Amino acid sequence: MVLQTERLLLRPWQESDAESLYAYAKDSDIGPIAGWPAHTSVEESRSVITHVFSAPEAYAVCLKGDGKPIGAIELKLNGHTDMTDRDDECELGYWLGKPFWGHGIIPEAVRELIRHGFEDLNMRAIWCGYYEGNGKSKRVQEKCGFTYFRTTEGLDVPLMGEKRTGHTSVLTREAWLKQAITPVV
Repeated sequence: MVLQTERLLLRPWQESDAESLYAYAKDSDIGPIAGWPAHTSVEESRSVITHVFSAPEAYAVCLKGDGKPIGAIELKLNGHTDMTDRDDECELGYWLGKPFWGHGIIPEAVRELIRHGFEDLNMRAIWCGYYEGNGKSKRVQEKCGFTYFRTTEGLDVPLMGEKRTGHTSVLTREAWLKQAITPVV
């Protein structure tokens, strides 16, 4: 499935995207703050596409102009998230290549994936989190209507081999429908 916004295509990942993925995922300012190590090779990026980004609701974030991935976004369904064990709830995750920060790209992608989650997948709630210190991710969640739910100290970050403080937010279908009538600025 391909989802579209005014500027973006959200499409399934392909093995041929490995070089584009590596170009951004090798940046140490991207992965570690989100809980995964910077990629060290195109081969590693290809493996991530095959084994991680092959999930049913994982999408490459691409500008419509060239269709090359500049980030990733996913709705992690039951069984792939520890935020909920319900089939009608999921977890949203995202990241964006540093050259594209500050242009409203991820909020635009997030809003479309939220719409997809509620309208097409019939979710009743979408969960989202960020680690302490990731102010950009926190701001995206606030812009897109998520509300603070809880803070967890000593959260395992297995890919980084450490513990962190994590903040969890939630957006219910009911709150999203109210937003559609009164947009959040």
